[in-house]
Amino acid sequence: MKLLFVCNQNKNRSKTAELLFNNKYNTKSAGLFTNKPLTEKEMKWADSIIVMEDFQRTEIAKRFPKTYLQKRILSLNIPDIYKFNDIKLKKELKNKIVDLI
Repeated sequence: MKLLFVCNQNKNRSKTAELLFNNKYNTKSAGLFTNKPLTEKEMKWADSIIVMEDFQRTEIAKRFPKTYLQKRILSLNIPDIYKFNDIKLKKELKNKIVDLI
């Protein structure tokens, strides 16, 4: 299964998720508000797109309306309060992914 994790900057939450689950899934990560933002090609690659907050799903729908409708997009509802590879972030990611996938 190919999972694409998306957050604002692709520095903390989505990057941590990409590394955390890359031994079980084929993973990539991207940011929405960064110098190298999420692309349609990345979206098409993924079986599922996992955003950290609901507003990111809305932003993806605005940027890529056709591809958005064809994809399974899930929200973890994890706020932007964590640093990269934070132990609490990893625990929250693991708990929420089990419920979604």
